[in-house]
Amino acid sequence: MLGRTLLVLALVAVCSASSIPHTVVHPKDLPIQHRSIQGRITNGNQASEGQVPYIVGVSLNANGNWWWCGGSIIGHSWILTAAHCTAEANEAILYYGATNYNQPSLRHTVGRENFIMYPDYRGLDQDISLIRTPHVDFYSLINKIELPSLDDRYNSYDNSWAQAAGWGAIYDGSNVVEDLRVVDLRVISVAECQAYYGTETASENTICVETPNGKATCQGDSGGPLVSLDGNKLIGVTSFVSDYGCQVGGPAGFTRVTKYLEWIKEETGIYY
Repeated sequence: MLGRTLLVLALVAVCSASSIPHTVVHPKDLPIQHRSIQGRITNGNQASEGQVPYIVGVSLNANGNWWWCGGSIIGHSWILTAAHCTAEANEAILYYGATNYNQPSLRHTVGRENFIMYPDYRGLDQDISLIRTPHVDFYSLINKIELPSLDDRYNSYDNSWAQAAGWGAIYDGSNVVEDLRVVDLRVISVAECQAYYGTETASENTICVETPNGKATCQGDSGGPLVSLDGNKLIGVTSFVSDYGCQVGGPAGFTRVTKYLEWIKEETGIYY
């Protein structure tokens, strides 16, 4: 159904501390030579029905060109995703309550007027966006994920465990459908992420995870959720990895949700 390969982010092997910081890409911009990775959460587990009721598949279109991202339900009429997913899109088809995204419980189509990107979004930094949707009722297969509370805005989450989720891409002409997958990853400090990517890429607005044994976010996971296992809060939005490949061990970068709680409150009225 999708008209083009959805390209995501990747990870590089660790080099010495004296090396130049590794470069990164957005999930939908991974170079074509990495297509053999077959976009998905790499080395994770297939999600069971209703395990991740807050995730939404987001199929985006710009003049007939399609790409795939994820998003998180944060309210009856709101989805949180990455700004690089919505920046060039004219419309989005939203897939709710799915493990196999071709079999959603519900679909909605929304136009560009419903995309609210963070006003200071600049490529890698401030990579966060809202999508306003028709009202959606919650039940076992479709439900919201809570944001961290305003009192928790300075929590670094260093060394805590979190779960990432996503479907991955469908290649041009492919009939293969990726099922929803999940993986548990450990949050690392901003300093450790900066040592790998540099301070311009891994800013204070970033939350990073380590990716041991090839476990990582990969092609098609952009915009999807990173949820704390302790407290079950949405702490990250899938944003970047290195441009060398998904399974070689470098940190994966997410937009740090706690930095945007006031903005989300102002735009949606949602806060805790």
